[in-house]
Amino acid sequence: MIQATRFRKIRPRVRILIGSATALGSGKVDLLQAIISHGLISAASRQMGMSYRRAWMLVATMNRCFDGNLVATSTGGAGGAKVTPLGREVLSRYREMEAKAEACVSDEVAAFAKLMADPTVES
Repeated sequence: MIQATRFRKIRPRVRILIGSATALGSGKVDLLQAIISHGLISAASRQMGMSYRRAWMLVATMNRCFDGNLVATSTGGAGGAKVTPLGREVLSRYREMEAKAEACVSDEVAAFAKLMADPTVES
């Protein structure tokens, strides 16, 4: 039997839901990190291969779901976007939860991986 871990990394994903809205998940966290790196939502969206509109919608959802904006934007002049101190705290706490969740279920994930089919083999 092919060991699943040889051809892909299997890991749990953490999502923070508020009602039916996903307040935070791995994609939104990656977007926050890209905004920190680039200082622009447009550059962050390009890096992630998503449209500027989609990135803006994700930022708007995050800002609505928390007790303050995670991303602040400025218009005119140089424009730009900045992840706020609250946004940085949320990012840090999410990464911490993600690491704890992964460590907590590592044995189960390894057992689960053995049950997975090899995606390189056509069925």
